[in-house]
Amino acid sequence: MAATALTLTAVPGIPLIRPGDDLAAVLISALAAAGMAPRDEDVLVVAQKIVSKAERRSVRLADVKPSARARELAAAVEKDPRFVELVLSESSEVVRHRRDVLIAAHRLGFVMANAGVDQSNIEHGHGGEQALLLPRDPDGSAAELKARLDEHFGARLGVVINDSFGRAWRNGVTGVALGAAGLPALLDMIGEADLFGRALKVTEIAFADEIAAAASLVMGEAAEAQPAVLVRGLSWGARPAQTAQALIRPKELDLFR
Repeated sequence: MAATALTLTAVPGIPLIRPGDDLAAVLISALAAAGMAPRDEDVLVVAQKIVSKAERRSVRLADVKPSARARELAAAVEKDPRFVELVLSESSEVVRHRRDVLIAAHRLGFVMANAGVDQSNIEHGHGGEQALLLPRDPDGSAAELKARLDEHFGARLGVVINDSFGRAWRNGVTGVALGAAGLPALLDMIGEADLFGRALKVTEIAFADEIAAAASLVMGEAAEAQPAVLVRGLSWGARPAQTAQALIRPKELDLFR
């Protein structure tokens, strides 16, 4: 399973994505123009923001009416009540909050800042401030992109949709897989031998998250405008594909929540 070498290459020429754009067509065109025809077991990592933009997941704050709960929570965290209302609408639970910090469990199970609602790297325009929500079904979005890319290039790809998460006990953000298709998102190594023949008892590898994090190094976090990265050199053999939902620890097994 371990790769001896990997290449991660930003796909050039991807324009700013607009609501309703055919993202698969944009990616296919950019890959073809760059001479980057994917091969079997290549992985295309796509930034969540361009998926959300294409899927019309942007919301004007002017159109949001905050609830009493949103106003109360907004006062505690010192955020715009309309923004907080969007967070609540996307969440199943507020996990922690304090001034400038709002950690929520997204309805899909991700525990993250602001339930993934974000205002960076999006155009706000004359209609006022905008916010961008996560895709409604990131795994479904990844599967749709994979189907289109596989058909066009005649290859069996993996697709990962990544976003940036903070982590408990660690400073900074890192890339995480929100959606995955065509690869095993979580590798179960239990029962396999270590270097000295001892059977591994608990080891699982967040394969899709590690790919997402590696691609984030190429994508950047600010104005780099490199929202898609082709990863080459991985292999997962006959292991069955899993969605990114396999990476989410159930609440009842979360000792810290």
